[in-house]
Amino acid sequence: METKTARLTLLIDPVKKKAFEELCAAQDLTPSQVVRQMIRDYMELHGMDYATKSKIGAAGPRGAK
Repeated sequence: METKTARLTLLIDPVKKKAFEELCAAQDLTPSQVVRQMIRDYMELHGMDYATKSKIGAAGPRGAK
């Protein structure tokens, strides 16, 4: 679990930003929560390991051969 945070600044057009914020709000999520999850998913997709990565479920399902 992360204990410290760092800021990531990105540029996005205002129309997409508003639509993204509305979608997040409709799902009771903050834009930051969604972006953090997208980053974790992207890193997982590309096999990137990092210090705060959760070890839960890392070995796969129990009983799998």
